[in-house]
This record gives sequence, structure tokens and C-alpha cells, in this order.
Amino acid sequence: MKSFKGSRFGLYKDLLNKSNYFKLVCGAGNEDRGEVEYLCFIYTIAGCTGFDVSANPLIVASAKKGIYAALEKANQLNIKIPFIPFITVSVGLPGDHHVRKAFITKDCVSCNLCIPVCPTDAIPSSLKIVPELCIGCGNCEAVCPPSASAISYTHNAKELLEILPKCIEAGAESIELHAGIPDDKSTIQEWGIVSQSVPNGMISMCLDRKHLSNETLIDRIKAAKEIADDRLIIQADGIPMSGGNDDFNTTLQAVSITDVINKELKSKLVQYRDMPVLISGGTNSFTGDLARQCGVNFNGITIGTHARKTIETHRKPTFEMTDKEITIAFTKAKNLINKNLYGKN
Repeated sequence: MKSFKGSRFGLYKDLLNKSNYFKLVCGAGNEDRGEVEYLCFIYTIAGCTGFDVSANPLIVASAKKGIYAALEKANQLNIKIPFIPFITVSVGLPGDHHVRKAFITKDCVSCNLCIPVCPTDAIPSSLKIVPELCIGCGNCEAVCPPSASAISYTHNAKELLEILPKCIEAGAESIELHAGIPDDKSTIQEWGIVSQSVPNGMISMCLDRKHLSNETLIDRIKAAKEIADDRLIIQADGIPMSGGNDDFNTTLQAVSITDVINKELKSKLVQYRDMPVLISGGTNSFTGDLARQCGVNFNGITIGTHARKTIETHRKPTFEMTDKEITIAFTKAKNLINKNLYGKN
């Protein structure tokens, strides 16, 4: 078992052990460099401890640019930021919804129903989806008329052995594998590559129950721990990319899957007692409160769609923002973090 005391990853583990970890998901498929820079800028000032970005060295660089701009601005605003947030890159297996890109086929009937439901404005009036903005959420497919069925997907393939070292070199410190597919063999094979890429740091496996039963979910976590040991983080993904509404019902499944992991592993087997679990998937401003009301312990909360929407109306290039605009945006972000982690604004 490796020791991380006094290291960056010692800090990482300490934040998780104290349930003080809040991660903003910029989007596993989001390759809009300007948006990633803006999100990391505002949420760093707000006190965010980690960011989840696409496995693209250029996107990692954009995240770092936003973080370091935030450190400078926070100093000017007399805001203390105790440490540099962690950057995690997300990769996924074919079939996992986090790493796919939608495209509109020739069967499109130009009904335009897909345009308003896209959370990242990836579908313009030309009805040609912008790949860099698409996060593969499936909203467009859900509203596409059955008579058309004009939405299809491509897998955003990443050659892990090639891309992950470049992401680490660019500044990423952790890797997350989105593994919500039925294929155990492929999952564990890719997990081994992830583990080798950051042998001295934390690695995360994101799991949901779209294709996995509770029993299969638990078995996969056990297999993941055999490889990662105490470096393992489990991201319990309720309903992936579903945080559009801000209410208890939307976040219910995220809390539920965390509860299953707690009851079936952490409370039963001593070797899993300290395994960190992050609540994700449909998370919003009610997630922390619901978990506490239900007695569901967690080590951190991960928010994507809702966290991005919270500050999207203020978005502009960071160097163009006034101090007043920055303060309004980061205050909203800070309230979201504090309400989730500590039950207060």
C-alpha cells in the first residue's frame, strides 16, 4: 500500500476522507476551450477542489489557464485559495454515454425539436451538430420524432496508451474511467491501463445502473479495487447527465446508488470502509441535503449540468469580466458548493 503523506495526493485523500471534495464536471466530451477555461476560473475562486475535463491535452491546458487566472484574480480580491484544484481527465469505453458524439442523419425532417433541448447549444439552425460542444447526453434523440429517428452517435475514441501520458504531462493529476457498460473484460483491461498511467495517484471509476445490476455493480468495484487498492475512487452515477432540473426527484437516483455501495460494501467489508465514493449523475443543489436526510454518507459531490447552468448567463472571456461580474458568478458557484458539502450558503 502506497503512502501519500505530504504529497498532492495526500491532500487529495485528506479532502476525500473529510468529505470536503467538490468536483465540477466540465464534460467528458466538452472540447470548448473557452468554456472550460471560464468554468475553471469561476469555480476555482468559489473554492472548487477538482475539475473533470475531456482527455485532450489542449483542454487540460485550458483548465490550467482558467485555474491560474483565478489564483491571480483571487489574490487581487483578497480571497484565499488554500491549494490548486485537481484536474481529472475522463475517458470511456464504447457504449458509455459520456464519450459519444451525436450527429444528425439524412432522415432528419427539420422539425427543430432538438435545438432547444441541447444543454450546450451544440445544435445550430443548420442542424449540423458541433462536435466540440456535444456531450452525448441524448436529449436530442429523446425528442426526435419516431418517424425520423435522425439521431445517431459516434464513439469519441481515445487511444489510452497514447493520450493519457500527454494529458498527465499537460497537468492532469487523476484519471476517471466511465465504465457503465456490461462488458467486464474490456472494462478491467482499460482500468489496468488507467492504473498504469498514474501509478502514484488517485484513479476513479464511474459506474451507473443503466446496464449493471446492483450485484454486478458491486462485483465490478471489487475487481477495480484489486488493481487500484487504496488509490480507488468510485463515482456513483445516478442518472448520467440528468441534472437539468433542480429538485429532490432529479437527484434521488444519485443518492440511491451511493446508498447501495455503502450498505453492500463499505458497511460490510472492512477493506472497503475507507473507499471514497462521490455522488454524481443528476446532482444539483439538493443532493447534499437529500443524502444527509437519508443518512447516506459520501466523500464528495460531483456536479456537471446544474453547476454549469448556475453560471452560464455570466460567461464571457475571463479577461473581459469586471470584478463585479466575477463576484456575482463565483458567489453563485460558492453557494452551490457550500450548500452541498456543508448544508449552508
